[in-house]
Amino acid sequence: MKHWLAALAVFVFAIGGVSAQEKAPDVLVKDVTNEVLEIVRSDKDIRNGNTRKTIDLVESKVLPHFNFQRMTQLALGKEARKASPEQMAVLVNEFRALLVRTYSSALTQYRTQEVVFKPFKPDATRPDDAVVVCQIKQSGGKPIDLVYNLEKTASGWKVYDMIVGGVSLVTNYRSSFSQEIQGNGMDGLISSLQAKNKSAETRQQSK
Repeated sequence: MKHWLAALAVFVFAIGGVSAQEKAPDVLVKDVTNEVLEIVRSDKDIRNGNTRKTIDLVESKVLPHFNFQRMTQLALGKEARKASPEQMAVLVNEFRALLVRTYSSALTQYRTQEVVFKPFKPDATRPDDAVVVCQIKQSGGKPIDLVYNLEKTASGWKVYDMIVGGVSLVTNYRSSFSQEIQGNGMDGLISSLQAKNKSAETRQQSK
C-alpha cells in the first residue's frame, strides 16, 4: 500500500516545465497532482500495468523536479562522507533508478483514491524550504498523510524527501544502506543497488 502511495508522491511532480517552477510549492503540488492523476486514470496502458510506459513517463517528466543528489546523501546519512565523488555519482544514478522502477511499477495499482490538500503554512524563518501536506483518502480505510519536503533552488522547487504514513523515504533506506556499507564497503552498496536494478529490469522486460 505504501509503495503506491509513494509512487503517487513521485508522480505529483511528473508534469510541468519552467512555468511550474515559478509557482509556489503548494500550488505546484496541487496543479501537477490533478493533471497527473487525470493522465493515470485515462491511460489504458498504465491502468493495465504497462510498467515500461510508466517508466518512460517518469524518466521524461519526473526527474527534473527531484534533487536526487541530496536524497542520496540523506539516505546515506553519516556514511555519505566515506564516498568518493565517483562513488557518489554512481550511487545517485542507482538510487534514482531504484526509486523510479519501484514506484513506476507501484503506480500502475492506482485507481480511485482521492487526494485532499491541507492548508499550506510557509515558514518565514526558512523561506527556501517548504513542507506540503496532503491526505490520501481510500475507500474502507483511514486517510494516510503524505508529506513533501521541498527546497528552493536556482532551477525551482525540488523535492528532497517524502514522508508516507509517517515514514520518511530517504531515512527508510538509511539502515539497510549503513549495514551494507559496514559489511561490504561503499562498493558493496553500489554492487547491491546495481544488482537490484538489473533484476528489476529483467523482470519488467519479461512481462
